[in-house]
Amino acid sequence: MSAVATFVPESTATGPRFGWLRDRGMGASILVAALSSGFGVVLVEATAYIGVMLKSDPYIGDSGTLAVVVSILTVLLIGVALYVAAIVTANTFSTIIAGRTRRIALMRLIGASARSQRAEVARQGLVVGVIGAVQGLIVGLLLAASGVYIADRFLGEVSEFTMTQPAIFIPAVGVALTTWAAAWSGSRRVLAVTPLQAIGGSVERSHEDAAARPTRHVGALLLLISGAALLVFGILVGLSTPLGVVIAFLGGLLSFTGLSIGAVLVMPPLLRLVGQLFGRSATARLAAENALRYPERSSRMAIGVVMGVTLVTMFAVALESVKVLLVKAAGGELDPQFAVIMDSFAAVMMVLVGISAVIAGVGLVNLLTIGVVQRRRELGLLRAIGLSNRQVRQMILLEALHVTITATATGLVLGVLYGWIAAQSLLGSVRMPPDFEATAGLVAPAVPWVPIVVIVIATVVLTLVAAATPTRLATRVAPVEALAVD
Repeated sequence: MSAVATFVPESTATGPRFGWLRDRGMGASILVAALSSGFGVVLVEATAYIGVMLKSDPYIGDSGTLAVVVSILTVLLIGVALYVAAIVTANTFSTIIAGRTRRIALMRLIGASARSQRAEVARQGLVVGVIGAVQGLIVGLLLAASGVYIADRFLGEVSEFTMTQPAIFIPAVGVALTTWAAAWSGSRRVLAVTPLQAIGGSVERSHEDAAARPTRHVGALLLLISGAALLVFGILVGLSTPLGVVIAFLGGLLSFTGLSIGAVLVMPPLLRLVGQLFGRSATARLAAENALRYPERSSRMAIGVVMGVTLVTMFAVALESVKVLLVKAAGGELDPQFAVIMDSFAAVMMVLVGISAVIAGVGLVNLLTIGVVQRRRELGLLRAIGLSNRQVRQMILLEALHVTITATATGLVLGVLYGWIAAQSLLGSVRMPPDFEATAGLVAPAVPWVPIVVIVIATVVLTLVAAATPTRLATRVAPVEALAVD
């Protein structure tokens, strides 16, 4: 058997060809890919249905602007789903590679090249992406068909709509490709593993190691600056055309990517500040120190939550700001029928965007679980020196709370900013009846507080759910057995 083939875990190297799919983290990665693909399929069908419904409305059916807006939203939301899936998958594979450090180093000792091992990880990512994409395509079509049936029963049949939308294959293909690319990106650390690390275990970079990477940090700063510039430019362009939202969308991607890459510098100070809220008990200090000691691990978990909270907050603020813009363009009052359509559209969009938040939540659960499995030696040592099962569980829960509180606060700030920019760049030039003369222009951000409270509560619940499995795993192994784990 070749060195590359034995890169899969020892327990499955002699088993089925795809035995590595049973590795911890792979199932959740398939779920992320399936959710993303299904999300895209449902989104394509839903926006097509809404577009036909709007076109049949006698009041707004002839509005070319609304047709452009619906088309733009379809493309952008699919892009959001693919982006979320790529970030979550890349973080998952990065964490998996950290746990395989010793195994990779052993393969280097017997002659395997780092590039061949990285290529194997990329192939695994492609298989995961294809499996998830196909599952999501099937489930998404079934959900979309059910949704259309229910909508026809309650809103009346839309005769011109058909389920055979060619664009439904775009999300599936995109998910497979982005998962492959994310696995390749997440496995870049394979190139840095040396044969000498065969004597160690899973290794995460310390705060000092992560901070000593100037090239990466300069790149993150450049992405942030260029993204911010595009966001401002998108607002200005949006005052004359809805296409300003495309520019703002690119600015959002660049700026958030810059934040993701530079999270190892941004998150530790914020985590330290939040850690002071939990007191000075032994478990609280341990939890705070664990969150700060390996910033890459903490930032990977935090970015998933930041992304989910940012998305939901962004769309809540964007939809509220859209109403303000339309009311201003209409001279102070919207047609009641159009207002109902807007509220229905907003509800559908919030549900769809909520799926992206679920994808990010799955990533948090996955990373917490993998992290605990990879720290069994450390947890066994803590239990051996006197920490009780209750204290270990409390420590894991507090670590999750550190990450989610910090990430939620960051996501709320980003969500309000991005949401206002999205609405402003999309509808700053809109003209509404009765005179179709005045444009909306600039408005202040409109923050809906009820959704914000719901987001905070949902994030707390997510933290408790996400920490449930890791806390059980942390106390399941006896101290002596945990200390013997490689």
